[in-house]
Amino acid sequence: MKKLRLLALLFVGFLSFNAFAQDGAEEITEEELMKFAVMEDSVMAFFEQKNNELIDLIRNNEVIDGAGRYNEIKAAWDNDDKLAEIELTDDERQAYEDILAFMSSVQDEVREFKIDLIKNDEVLGVATFNKVNKAMKENPEIKEKVDSLQAELKEKRSEDSEVSADS
Repeated sequence: MKKLRLLALLFVGFLSFNAFAQDGAEEITEEELMKFAVMEDSVMAFFEQKNNELIDLIRNNEVIDGAGRYNEIKAAWDNDDKLAEIELTDDERQAYEDILAFMSSVQDEVREFKIDLIKNDEVLGVATFNKVNKAMKENPEIKEKVDSLQAELKEKRSEDSEVSADS
């Protein structure tokens, strides 16, 4: 009988704690959601800029002579027989390795850029990032809201770039 009372008491205590934990969850403000979305959009814009630089690097590479040869080298890269078959030159090998190095540096630059934005309290701040990120994982509605805000920001950015291109 004592065990049953103890179990009942533990169960009631667990329910009370669980209810308290849910009530104690921090509210996410619209401002925090917008800051998070702006940060993510800024990272995406930075990535797109770097990706365009990569595309230009491949297209305008005098040694590799465009995207067609780049794709041919890429398809054969890990296979010495295929590299011999496409008659890869030492200059092309070096140019391709330079492109790979640039690609790797882009990943690092984007990661650093995002970390800097997260750490900057005027942009987002680590606490807000963690709060919104956690809420997005736990609540699909919050994730949908952030995704919607990001889509709006991307659309506005696209419109702004079209306007500036027309000018």
